[in-house]
Amino acid sequence: MRSSDILIVDDEIGIRDLLSEILQDEGYTVTLAENAEEARQLRHQIRPAMVLLDIWMPDCDGITLLKEWAKNGQLNMPVVMMSGHASIDTAVEATKIGALDFLEKPIALQKLLTTVDRALKYGEMQAASGVLLDKLGNSPSIQELNRVLDTAIKKNKSALLYGEPGSPFELVARYFHKSGTPWVEPNKTEHIVDIPNELLQKASGGILYLGDIAQYSKSLQQGIAFLLSKAERSNVRIIFANSRFKGDALENQIDTKLQDILPSCVVEIPPLRNQSEDIVFFVEQILSELAETQKIPLVKFSPGALGLLKQYDWPGNLEQLRGVVKNLALASKENFVDEPEVSAALGDMTRLPVSEMVGGFNFNMPLRELREELERRYFEYHIVQENHNMSRVAQKVGLERTHLYRKLKQLGINFSRRGSDKK
Repeated sequence: MRSSDILIVDDEIGIRDLLSEILQDEGYTVTLAENAEEARQLRHQIRPAMVLLDIWMPDCDGITLLKEWAKNGQLNMPVVMMSGHASIDTAVEATKIGALDFLEKPIALQKLLTTVDRALKYGEMQAASGVLLDKLGNSPSIQELNRVLDTAIKKNKSALLYGEPGSPFELVARYFHKSGTPWVEPNKTEHIVDIPNELLQKASGGILYLGDIAQYSKSLQQGIAFLLSKAERSNVRIIFANSRFKGDALENQIDTKLQDILPSCVVEIPPLRNQSEDIVFFVEQILSELAETQKIPLVKFSPGALGLLKQYDWPGNLEQLRGVVKNLALASKENFVDEPEVSAALGDMTRLPVSEMVGGFNFNMPLRELREELERRYFEYHIVQENHNMSRVAQKVGLERTHLYRKLKQLGINFSRRGSDKK
């Protein structure tokens, strides 16, 4: 749940206070920012359901901030522009960039309430439709992926996601999921072979997600072939992924039985090196998640540091970027990361063969340290996925809550128990 319904950005304190008072009287929660820099910070911290954004501000005008959010793939909430001096051309420009609506000051009460209500309903509709690709950036390659997925989802068939190691397979898979229908994952990979019919029954009318099969045994792959043969009759859409390094032959990795029944719907996920313009967005997204899960102040990367990250090739893709950014953020001094720290981190990565960096992990580490790092990222992932509901986290990872808390403490993971015992 968002911690705020509405973020109001306006340099005039009188307008901020008036709008806030009106909207709070209507039952909304409101957060205020007096300039663009505050708006940037608060957008990360509170994830507002919508933004009321003034066009004329001293440090950075609203149109420039709107363009920045659109360019970085951060325009994932409805934005309504406000101004007392803007022309029709300015309003048209704002809507072309991505603003939902435009309010002219002084704003009539009924017009304000109607526009806010429409914006919030629009945001809810977008969220309910399963549009998750805003988390993958806004580069041309992601826009193309969006078009491919729009076509694939209409076919209502099982699908194979194809990409390099470290690609965001599950996030893309969830694009196929319709709100209110089952999303099922085997608790253990062995269940693919042991209880296939039970999995199909649970997923009836929805999605059965089988993860990345690149490292699955031949018997598990044969089990997937069986599931695919029964999927349409069971009204189940099976989504699974295959990661491989460029140049590896697909037929050398997949069992013959599975090859014979592979879905005709194949979606290729672009590698991160084709998304350099999205790197800044990813870094900010990762830092925001860290600030929430680790309960640390938001870490800032200098323009030079971001530039180095944009230039890197990222053979381990998004998972590798996550690992690097997280390590830099947690080791940062005064919550700031500059070029030398990034250069040193990337220098360490380039000295390792690609095969030793799969998913952002350094396979030269001692086994105990590597296992701890894997466990740490595993639990952090599920805590974020379940919105800090520790009861659901415990259920998802298959641990008693007391055992889970003990494990998190051992791994040094900060967490909040909010909502863990409430329904």
